[in-house]
Amino acid sequence: MRTIKFLLQKEFRQIFRNRAIVSMIVFMPVMQLIVMPMAADYEVKNINLSVVDHDHSTYSRSLINKITASGYFRLAGYNPSFKDAFHLIESDKADLILEIPHGFEKNLIRENEQKLFVAVNAINGTKANLGGAYLGNIIRNYNMDLRLELIQPSRLNPMPSIDISSTNWFNPLMNYKVFMVPGILAILVTMVGGFLTALNIVKEKEVGTIEQINVTPIKKHHFILGKLIPFWVLGNIVFTVGLCVSYIIYGIIPLGHLIVLYSFVWVYLLVVMGFGLLISTFCDTQQQAMFIMFFFMMVFILMGGLFTSIESMPGWAQVVTRFNPVSYLIAVMRMVILKGSGFSDILPHLASVGVFAIILNGWAILNYKKTS
Repeated sequence: MRTIKFLLQKEFRQIFRNRAIVSMIVFMPVMQLIVMPMAADYEVKNINLSVVDHDHSTYSRSLINKITASGYFRLAGYNPSFKDAFHLIESDKADLILEIPHGFEKNLIRENEQKLFVAVNAINGTKANLGGAYLGNIIRNYNMDLRLELIQPSRLNPMPSIDISSTNWFNPLMNYKVFMVPGILAILVTMVGGFLTALNIVKEKEVGTIEQINVTPIKKHHFILGKLIPFWVLGNIVFTVGLCVSYIIYGIIPLGHLIVLYSFVWVYLLVVMGFGLLISTFCDTQQQAMFIMFFFMMVFILMGGLFTSIESMPGWAQVVTRFNPVSYLIAVMRMVILKGSGFSDILPHLASVGVFAIILNGWAILNYKKTS
């Protein structure tokens, strides 16, 4: 314990001498938690729509007004022909084209049906799919309104009907920020903990102080613990700052107990920092460590379930995510903060990251080559 105490004093002095690390711990989580949830929005708005109205009737104008009043579409052009509208798509000024044929109002009233033509610019697949779905839903609602207007309902409805009443649990207002903030906080904790520890031992190698440490009677596990504990403490500080920002800026209050959340984060930080120390033992320069850590971080983040649902991934990708520690933290953050889950709910995730922590830190200790 006395050896670890002196190592911790050395590490904390080195950390607080470096102003960049202190700024990274304090300002980076605050700024990213304020900016990123506002930009990472799953809801697509301001979809540019070009309209080709061949009917110029009351019904066609009413449909166009209903579409533009929805808040999702922005009228990019009101063209006389489909060819003119298509030029807007070619120049990326329009995302969708709605063509209303001749006799739109007459066919609706006399024949009770009429087809509309919708062309979607599918270069941006997400925007195209959502834009087409939004437009189709608005047209269906407009169709229902017309049916209620044209068909006088009888006092006794001979056709059976089913009414659906839905309730949104855990996020009743469907606020995407409540869903995104816990996941972004998980990514920030991972990046801070992983990158700082990945650069730690390598920095000692570049400066040359690693040789002085190697000739001392310090054991390998003492050295790794001395590198691990300070950044474990700093990781908890980053996580606490992130929770405070989530409460102050977005009003997010965890429904579950904080001890459940912190218990998982304590073990998870051992995983991330053990992985960073393992990379640091393999590398000789900080540049090597940065590139390797960046590669793994990209995989962890993109396959962690923050931006894409794990259930919608291919089968092989779902198998890979079982070895992705970030996916466990994102899931637990949402479970505890949004659903109020307890220890019994997160126990499988806690067991998995516990195994990761033992393997990665044990591997880092074994791989660190101490020469005398």
